[in-house]
Amino acid sequence: MPRERDEESGKYTERYPPDTFVTALEEFSGAATTQEVADEVGCAYRTAFANLSELEDAGGITSRTVGNAYLWHPVSAE
Repeated sequence: MPRERDEESGKYTERYPPDTFVTALEEFSGAATTQEVADEVGCAYRTAFANLSELEDAGGITSRTVGNAYLWHPVSAE
């Protein structure tokens, strides 16, 4: 499936809006691993990790390492 471009800017359009990942976290009662979020959204692990990391940098969610996995939490869940 080819990615779509915005006609004005020429940039690729966003396929997964950030709130999609927050909603996926909420489906897991506010805490989920990267793979769980990726499965819920229907995207690749790398896509989920990149988007979750951006949300964390913006202050919308937090993460902690559990074993060798990231556990993501919305800020309001802490």
